[in-house]
Amino acid sequence: MTTRRAVNNDKSYLENDGRGAPEPSNIAPAVPSSVIWKLMSFTFAMITLPIGTYFFSVHFVFKGNATWAGALAALMANVVLIAYVVMAFKDDQEEQREEAEKAKKAL
Repeated sequence: MTTRRAVNNDKSYLENDGRGAPEPSNIAPAVPSSVIWKLMSFTFAMITLPIGTYFFSVHFVFKGNATWAGALAALMANVVLIAYVVMAFKDDQEEQREEAEKAKKAL
């Protein structure tokens, strides 16, 4: 028991869509590439600086005292984190200032 299809009445999905041809999509990143580079740089610093500080200080500065070397490594991690937060605030303030200047020019 099969049914017959009317081939003349069939329409493809695109013909039934009604929106027409698709427009080219915007593939630009949501954030500027400079922000991505800064994030990657601080990520690299967050990984390497505390570890490097620990091993350098445990061997050469504190001569085997891992407690002080660990404390210095934790301090360096906090320095990197604070530097990233300060840099992010400055970037945000620059963007707000640029938007305010554009708004003044538009008036």
